[in-house]
Amino acid sequence: MKSTLKISALILAFAGLTVGAKAQQSSTSAKTSTSSNGVILSIGVDAGLPSGNLSNGYNWNLGGSVQADIPVANQLFVTVNAGYNNLYGKDNAYGTGLKATNIQLLPVKAGLKFFPVNNFYIQGEAGAAFSLNKSDLGFDNSAAFVYAPQVGVQFPLGGKSYIDAGVRYEATTKFNSNVDNSKVNFFGLRVAYAFATK
Repeated sequence: MKSTLKISALILAFAGLTVGAKAQQSSTSAKTSTSSNGVILSIGVDAGLPSGNLSNGYNWNLGGSVQADIPVANQLFVTVNAGYNNLYGKDNAYGTGLKATNIQLLPVKAGLKFFPVNNFYIQGEAGAAFSLNKSDLGFDNSAAFVYAPQVGVQFPLGGKSYIDAGVRYEATTKFNSNVDNSKVNFFGLRVAYAFATK
């Protein structure tokens, strides 16, 4: 029930961002990122809520990321993203009475970002997530495949600057080949400052 409320809150937050973007789009004539000729760099804060069985042992996650959007066609960018995520363990993880060890991950992803309309984008990325505290967690794999579909909005700030806000679902394969519950999956929100290099 708590997970449903948290997910609903994320969806409502994104809906608010979308409405705000439409209002911003109609009230400004600033050049949009979809017409940028240069690479767009961004640095952001990432937060999320674990989903599935992971939510029984972990409360939330917090981290940061840097991303480069490289234009390849009108309204289409190749993305390269690297970041850090810390998932905070619950005090009574999985009903054991024990505190779960935080999961520290370094995800490195690449993908595509498409703007079907000005300022609104659809993005898909995949790559590898590296465990920074593998031995503390009992993982037998240092890395796992990660994928992350995302939707978002870019708010023009004027000139070549933007606020990039996106909601995504991020998930990995197993970090421990013998444990099905060693996958890391969450619903996340990224809010970043972005600027075009040209």
